[in-house]
Amino acid sequence: MSEQPQQPHQPPQPGYGYPNAGAPGPYGAAQPGPYGYPQPGQPQPGYPPQAGYPAPGYVPPGTYTGDPQAPYGYDPYGRPYSDKSKIVAGVLQLTLGTLGVGRFYIGHVGIGLAQLFTCGGLGIWALIDGIMLLTGNNTTDGNGRVLRG
Repeated sequence: MSEQPQQPHQPPQPGYGYPNAGAPGPYGAAQPGPYGYPQPGQPQPGYPPQAGYPAPGYVPPGTYTGDPQAPYGYDPYGRPYSDKSKIVAGVLQLTLGTLGVGRFYIGHVGIGLAQLFTCGGLGIWALIDGIMLLTGNNTTDGNGRVLRG
């Protein structure tokens, strides 16, 4: 039996066994790895770097900001949210609208009294008002804050 001469030990090459993988190319960018894909951790050409965090100063809608004038945060237009819900107001108005309960709930006492004295406009005003409360996005409470959805 013939013996093979023993090869000298070589350190492993970077890039998972592909020679020169991940090394800078002629224009300073990393050379692509196998099959033309960039090596892990290398920036992809044509895409901005991913930071993983939103832009500075961005506050998601509905986030508590510590502002006593807006304890439930702000809507996408910067208006403070109310502590009242438009769903609760709409359901109250649909069920007890002839008594003006939905309007009393959100703090519109004048309209609530008018609905109470007219039996909700014989029920028609109460029905339309309940639908408007459920579907509207700009309804405010007695303090001028937008109702939460």
